[in-house]
Amino acid sequence: MRKLFLLTTTILIINCKPTPKKTANITTGTKEITLEEIWDGTFSPQRMNALNSMNGDFYSLLNTDDDGNTTVDKYSYATLEKIETIVNSKDLNQIDAFQSYRFNNDETKLILGTDFEKIYRRSYKGTFYAYDIASKSLSLIGKDIQEPIFSPDNKKVAYAKNNNLFIKDFSKNSLTQVTKDGKKNSIINGITDWVYEEEFAFVRAFEWSNNSKYLAFLRFDERNVPTFSMDIVGNGLYPDQQVFKYPKAGEKNADVTLHMYTLASKNSKKIALGDYEYIPRIKWTNNDAILVATTLNRHQNNLKLHKVNALRSSSSLLLNETDKAYIDITNNLTFLVDNSFIWTSEKDGYNHIYHYDFNGKLINQITKGNWEVTRYYGFNAAKKTIYYQSVENGSINKGIYSIGLDGNNKKLLSNKDGQNSAAFSTNLNYFINTFSSAEIPPIYSLYTAEGEMLKVILDNAALKEELADYKMSPKEFSTININGNDLNMWMIKPVDFDENKQYPLFMFQYSGPGSQQVGNAWNSANDYWHNMLAQKGMIVVCIDGRGTGLKGADFKKITQKELGKYEVEDQIAAAKKLAERSYIDKDNIGIWGWSFGGFMSTNAILKGSDIFSTAIAVAPVTSWRFYDSVYTERYMETPQENASGYDDNSPINYADKLEGNYLLVHGTGDDNVHVQNSYRMINALIDANKQFDMHIVPDRAHGIRKGKNVRLNLFTKMTNYVEEHLIEKSNKTTEIKG
Repeated sequence: MRKLFLLTTTILIINCKPTPKKTANITTGTKEITLEEIWDGTFSPQRMNALNSMNGDFYSLLNTDDDGNTTVDKYSYATLEKIETIVNSKDLNQIDAFQSYRFNNDETKLILGTDFEKIYRRSYKGTFYAYDIASKSLSLIGKDIQEPIFSPDNKKVAYAKNNNLFIKDFSKNSLTQVTKDGKKNSIINGITDWVYEEEFAFVRAFEWSNNSKYLAFLRFDERNVPTFSMDIVGNGLYPDQQVFKYPKAGEKNADVTLHMYTLASKNSKKIALGDYEYIPRIKWTNNDAILVATTLNRHQNNLKLHKVNALRSSSSLLLNETDKAYIDITNNLTFLVDNSFIWTSEKDGYNHIYHYDFNGKLINQITKGNWEVTRYYGFNAAKKTIYYQSVENGSINKGIYSIGLDGNNKKLLSNKDGQNSAAFSTNLNYFINTFSSAEIPPIYSLYTAEGEMLKVILDNAALKEELADYKMSPKEFSTININGNDLNMWMIKPVDFDENKQYPLFMFQYSGPGSQQVGNAWNSANDYWHNMLAQKGMIVVCIDGRGTGLKGADFKKITQKELGKYEVEDQIAAAKKLAERSYIDKDNIGIWGWSFGGFMSTNAILKGSDIFSTAIAVAPVTSWRFYDSVYTERYMETPQENASGYDDNSPINYADKLEGNYLLVHGTGDDNVHVQNSYRMINALIDANKQFDMHIVPDRAHGIRKGKNVRLNLFTKMTNYVEEHLIEKSNKTTEIKG
């Protein structure tokens, strides 16, 4: 999701045998996992640098040497060997080091970025330079600018600054200001507002035409959007205030319009697209004058693709897709040479790949089956072959496949089990596959597009060997039938598990729409924490209930207009069913989660007080009325239309039902799930005269990461809470029974 090419490890090329067969991730080690090790990176696997595929069979990496110099180096996919250094910061007088790079189309120039200042989750501003590879000359594009990108003719760079768009023409040494009405918290040109960035997952909202004659861009008029503010305590005598436009559910969104700037006339024209609420994507076709704009209605269940003619400043309908619930926005729209296009859709009940002509007529459905395509990688025109990722081998596994444009000759290119993700070369002749499973740490391997594994690049064998010294339990995958559905589940038991004993149960989940936590993947930091808790004498379980992803549209969209109803019912019912097992201490069952998971764990202890005795909620939504419009209304419509759906499933309305131990955690600088959610929950608990615990972290955002020992301190708090209220209590109960 992030486009910065930052150094993580140095590529290690190892000639060895193909991916080893799976071995049980259970050890006889004696070392205890510690929180310090989890959060100081002891268990972090080595990862490849984020590579950038180049023209031909090549890729590039941003590397850093021991002296702190940064380089962009070119490598061969065929050999994985370095061919040349394209640029080295030590040779540049104006830059000590750069943190990002982007090629132009023919790879004769680079945009180098430095001095970044983070704005929101995906956005940042910085200082950017244009570097000419042949002449080795460096030219400043601008300071404190956003999203610079070369025109296809390589003569110009468009970028945003202070909510306006600019074009720098290096051939004429001129600067043109495309828009002049940009103003903070008022008008934004070419850069998305907060809610588009967060929920539609893009920042740059301007695109060059293929002939460099037009610049299409979105304009956000957010003058009527309600303002949200947060006090940032910082280190000064008085706090600062962060003030930004944030449309909550049912409130006014920014008025977003599409504009076409013609470079020859230096004029912009607004493009009429009919009735819509959102423009979540714009993309030029292979016709120099035809752009396709995607629009959605406010309910996000009526999607239209519009053909926009830049010459006439007009639009016509290309495709219209509707859904009884909602339609997800992806980056999969791909135009072929003849401008027929690839499209992914859930219209047959599962996410699949479709081929349409340029009049919007369906040519054929390329993939079919009761399984989901989870990622579209690209189309090789010479081979008439599409490459994609799917869960054809079970919803907890992901594999890489190829298939003909006609839907024939499907082939598995990667391992069948575990998680496989591909980074294809631009010409789709090679891909680097990242494979992991619950038993095998990430392995990076080079494959041909036909599925022949050529080399293992990085195998993390040292990490696996190191972990053999620790007490580690395997994740046991299974399904559990809850409310008529076979739900995916994993369970972690203590190494010395004895089925004749009883153990407290701790449930972890996220449960958000289309999400997945029960996947056959390598350990995250949370997994190590769960394993640490298991070795302290408890069983940890994760269950993906109704509303989660990769099992079809009906399973995912059953929660429509009722977020938190079926998901909570499933977690409560699962806890009660697990409590029937002889080795589960039914009186000591806890649940925890973060964000949507915090919303879930809060609801679970309130509505499931007869089974849950302890809950931890980190950065929870406590009423969907407090969250942003795009996300919430996608699943809930507006509060004005669906008041009961909002209120019947909001934790703040059930504070009087709290009977157990409840720890509430939030960062006060959370621009996503505002601390307002927790403050209102606290007030509701006070009104109900309920005792609870809280952990407020000043100025931290949704991830509660920034600063020394922040995560370590938080997880120490959470560990102590679990030990006190679940493990120690269960041990005392066992002693009394004994």
